[in-house]
Amino acid sequence: MKNIETHSEESWRIFRIMAEFVDGVEVLEKIGNAVCIWGSARTTPYSNWYKKAQALGELLAKNGYAVITGGGPGIMEAANKGAYNAGGISVGLNIELPHEQKPNKYISHLISFRYFFIRKVMFVKYSKAFVIFPGGFGTLDEFTEAVTLIQTKRAEKFPVILAGKKYWQGLVKWMDDCLLKNGYVDPGDIKIFTIVETPEEIIRAIENFYKKK
Repeated sequence: MKNIETHSEESWRIFRIMAEFVDGVEVLEKIGNAVCIWGSARTTPYSNWYKKAQALGELLAKNGYAVITGGGPGIMEAANKGAYNAGGISVGLNIELPHEQKPNKYISHLISFRYFFIRKVMFVKYSKAFVIFPGGFGTLDEFTEAVTLIQTKRAEKFPVILAGKKYWQGLVKWMDDCLLKNGYVDPGDIKIFTIVETPEEIIRAIENFYKKK
């Protein structure tokens, strides 16, 4: 009986997965050009990075881009807030966790996911660029997954932009000194992403990428 119940649970899980894909596609197909913004959920509203993420969200909205975040606090809230206050489309792809992540209040389009992998597909499929502000393991996961998809040609190349030269320079130096020198990546792989400082530079980097394309 136990095996039958387990098999039944797995079958229903497939339907839940399909439903999440459908819900995500139905909402995100309508939002137009969008930029995904990542960064630490622990960033406070008093932080300089919070202010820069909010300014970027506002600039993106004024330039016709929707803003997509993970829907939580910190950098995500700041970016959503900027877009929302500017009258733009502010999307939050929230993840349901055992310790519930409460969506921030600056979201015009909220989608909640039970499965991380479906949420990640939505970020990549519907974003014209990834902007990564300072953050921890989750932020690094999204950054490395984006560059890996481009490196392996599993995704069409898109701008991957690190915000904050001082914050990211140690990681990039390690990549040069360890990954590149040992042959674990190619010189071109390090050029998949760029590092900038200001919201204005981020907008220019995105626009220049698609002009060249």
